[in-house]
Amino acid sequence: MNQLTFLGTGDAMGVPRVYCDCDVCTEARLTGENKRKRSSVLIDGGVGDGASEQFMIDCGPDWRSQMEDQGLRMVHTLLITHAHFDHIGGLPEWADACRWLGVKGRLYAPSEVIATIQGQFPWLGRHMDFLETDDDIELGGWKVHSWKVCHGHNGYSYAYRLDRDGYSWAYCSDAIDLKDAEKEPLHGLDMLVLGTSFVHELAEFSTRSVYDMREAQELLWELKPGHTYFTHMSHDVDVRQNYNLDQGITIALTGMKVPLGTLKLETNA
Repeated sequence: MNQLTFLGTGDAMGVPRVYCDCDVCTEARLTGENKRKRSSVLIDGGVGDGASEQFMIDCGPDWRSQMEDQGLRMVHTLLITHAHFDHIGGLPEWADACRWLGVKGRLYAPSEVIATIQGQFPWLGRHMDFLETDDDIELGGWKVHSWKVCHGHNGYSYAYRLDRDGYSWAYCSDAIDLKDAEKEPLHGLDMLVLGTSFVHELAEFSTRSVYDMREAQELLWELKPGHTYFTHMSHDVDVRQNYNLDQGITIALTGMKVPLGTLKLETNA
């Protein structure tokens, strides 16, 4: 098995919003097609001794329920994109799992992200090793390259490009207004996972932090990945709708599994 599983596809607040009775939030409560936990993915490298070759990207506040959804009791390795709560809020629960199981977790992140996490949770080091990704690393059989990307009003995040056996894909959940140098590692991809919080966001551009779907399609015209999955979506996005997205784009659903190593060509109905 060599695949990616979408554990969550929501933005920072998730869907449904607790205060909201819009059509999307209402549907999410009733039938759950639009129910979205905070964005995270599980990668199964398909080599080695099984669980040790699995790793997750990001560990938000829905970590525990995401693990239960997949019938998992532990993932030993995490790769973190940035230190915002929706991406690290599950670390105390992960640390507790490490403590009870008597294992040391492995948390990989850029050095400045590690420093922020350690400042927020100074006791985590008792239960995990912090490993820097400033230089390229190998994880689960993948060569992993990290680089800083613009997160708009929210500062910065990091994206990851993963290469293995001639197959390349990238995870870029929190980005907007990428400059040429930030886009360079996103060229030549077989697959791209890209954050798109809205279909068309009307807020003033300087206040925004993630691409919307219209802007993302313009970016994809330049990058030309083999296939793209949109994630990190707010309650503006209704998965029941046809947004007439370009061919080669799929709106990711919670629990969706995508093979890594072969192209999975899908379109939205």
